[in-house]
Amino acid sequence: MKTLKALSALLSYPSEDLIEAVPEIRKVLVDEGLLGPQRLTDLAPLLNELGSNDLYDLQERYVLLFDRTRTLSLNLFEHIHGENRDRGSAMVDLLETYRAGGYDLDSSELPDHLPVLLEFLSTRPLPEAREMLVDAGHIIAALAERLGKRDSSYTAVMTTLMALAAIDGDVPAELADVPDEDPEDLEALDAVWEEAEVTFGPDPNAGCPVSRDILAKMDPRSVAARPAE
Repeated sequence: MKTLKALSALLSYPSEDLIEAVPEIRKVLVDEGLLGPQRLTDLAPLLNELGSNDLYDLQERYVLLFDRTRTLSLNLFEHIHGENRDRGSAMVDLLETYRAGGYDLDSSELPDHLPVLLEFLSTRPLPEAREMLVDAGHIIAALAERLGKRDSSYTAVMTTLMALAAIDGDVPAELADVPDEDPEDLEALDAVWEEAEVTFGPDPNAGCPVSRDILAKMDPRSVAARPAE
């Protein structure tokens, strides 16, 4: 399913490769036919921004949203486990799921990073991919709601995932009641991120898997995972 690979790319850190790939991403989203006209219309503003805005402005916006705002973290387990030991166990289980599907993670990102998960799901049958998206549905719905409140064009990626997996928009109280963060309040953010950083996975210098090979003709097997040895 190249559509999931395309959505994974749209959630990756903006790079020159991503900007160059925008026409191909747009074509994949149309040609595969998984998305209806409304979803394509919803995604158009993000595609247009990535294809025309200044790269450094795009990168700054991305960092403010996803890296400096914990409530918008794309690391899914962050929202339910924080930094406790349960998160490590959940990560091990997710890695085993990847390996059971014939892949080992080849990435500097954590296994629960949403773009990485979407990369893996792009290699799986649609019913299986939908089932795993439903498992993360409450987090995806929360991200959609929070991004929507910021009028972010990234909201469309989350609502598209919700539509693909028929995820309802209900956000559980434990997520709905979490106060949103102001990425401009550096003192408050520093206090939040003072907890020990989780290190998990291969060499952190390996580089971002999505931007590294995004122009590989949208091959769903080429970025977030490699064949298990």
